[in-house]
Amino acid sequence: MDRDPLPPGSDWVVRNLQPGRIERIEAWFGGHGYDPHRHDTYSIGRTLSGVQSFHYKGTLCHGMPGNTLILHPDELHDGMAGTEAGFRYRMAYVDPALIQQVLGGEPLPYIAGGLSSDLRLYRATEAFVQAMDHSLDPLEEEDALFDLAMALRAVAGKPRGRKRLDYRAAERAREFILEHLHLGITLEMLEQASGRERWSLSRDFRVLYGTSPYRFVTLRRLDQFRALILDGFTLVDAALATGFHDQSHMTRHFTRCYGVSPLRWLERLRGHRQLAGSYKRS
Repeated sequence: MDRDPLPPGSDWVVRNLQPGRIERIEAWFGGHGYDPHRHDTYSIGRTLSGVQSFHYKGTLCHGMPGNTLILHPDELHDGMAGTEAGFRYRMAYVDPALIQQVLGGEPLPYIAGGLSSDLRLYRATEAFVQAMDHSLDPLEEEDALFDLAMALRAVAGKPRGRKRLDYRAAERAREFILEHLHLGITLEMLEQASGRERWSLSRDFRVLYGTSPYRFVTLRRLDQFRALILDGFTLVDAALATGFHDQSHMTRHFTRCYGVSPLRWLERLRGHRQLAGSYKRS
């Protein structure tokens, strides 16, 4: 059984800082957690205590211990406590490109409703929702990704009626974006890099990776921005260094992606460190 590292109190978020490709967090909220926002990853989680409520696809959902949360990339959702007792949870953010390395160019599996009680998904997500002090070694992570992709495909079922997708061209476009984030990337550039007509490429990119090329560029710049502010850069300097016009431009995109402002995001991480320190001294 996982030990409870912190008592309930002020809202806090802790990130797993071990090397790896999967971002993982653990958090506790006493009430409101996040405004409506969208990631371009699968958000896969487990409620550890309390009731984790969120709006998803027009429905108010309630995650409780025993459920698996599976939010599809780029789907709008929020987060809040379902009762006055608050809630604690763990979440992993899985890049759709990692799922595609297993599926090899199939449309991304979609799990309706944002919650599942299917044991296949529960078991397949176990590695990603372990305690934050448990790091995944590379082989464990690869095995877990394979199991997750297979479980997603099995539970979702194969979609029907899709036109043939050009996975290789979409992957060339994705790799070009990652290598040229410092540029003002256009669809014409992606067309040339991928060898695929721009509108077909844009359609395939959405189906394969769960978001548009433009959103993908923006979210990768936000990844860089978060790393810089954690290293001590000011918000202004980090925004300019990662290709945003100014701080307000970055803040709009940040809030749409994470449901909180950059300052609030930092405060929650710092709040966890302060609470952990005082808890150890008591």
